[in-house]
Amino acid sequence: MYSFRTSDGPVDLAFTDRVGGVSAAPYDSLNLALASGDDPAAVAHNLAAVRADFASTDHLVDLEQVHGGDVHVVTGTPPAVDSGRPAADAVVTDLPGITLMVRVADCVPLLLADPMTGVIGAAHCGRPGLIAEVVPHAIEAMRDLGARDLVAWIGPHVCGACYEVPAAMQEQVAALLPQARATTSWGTPSLDIGAGVRAQLESAQVRVVDAGRCTRESRDLYSYRRDGAAAGRMAGLIRRADR
Repeated sequence: MYSFRTSDGPVDLAFTDRVGGVSAAPYDSLNLALASGDDPAAVAHNLAAVRADFASTDHLVDLEQVHGGDVHVVTGTPPAVDSGRPAADAVVTDLPGITLMVRVADCVPLLLADPMTGVIGAAHCGRPGLIAEVVPHAIEAMRDLGARDLVAWIGPHVCGACYEVPAAMQEQVAALLPQARATTSWGTPSLDIGAGVRAQLESAQVRVVDAGRCTRESRDLYSYRRDGAAAGRMAGLIRRADR
């Protein structure tokens, strides 16, 4: 069910893979997509299984991801029940009993925490997110909640050797983040979104843990670049651990 899972002191986090669910082909099997050709009942079953295994009693906060730079901040009293999805590409909180989740199928799932203060965050970052600076915005929101010593986990995403883009698009991103410039394995312009995210994290003095693999190259992961509309979605999840 998980391509990566760990407990780092008082923080639990995971990146799912596509194994262990009930979705039929071509989405087989742990598809967590909000919208796809998959059976909605299968997707709901998959999400319930992940929640039961990861944090069965937590409130889940996930997003209507729009490839922008907005951050949703969860503060105050936790909701009595799981409620609607905010339109944003990052979510942060300082509350216990909350699981934060983002969905991906080539973009970078990023999980962040200050284990000492308990401030946590999750972000979905693709090419538009790099330009919109969703990662720096998430870091700023977490520091506004009192985070000081941040660590970030970069999850599975399409690699620079596989993410071909037009030369003009490459130049647009590289003008902001030269570290994202890359070349495909077949010699054409590409972008390394993971390298761009790492550069933004390191610029903000955030410690980075690389938990990534290439989604396009790994058949146990979903990839829109590889499978198009037949691609499901994986998730990155993070919570304050019970200790």
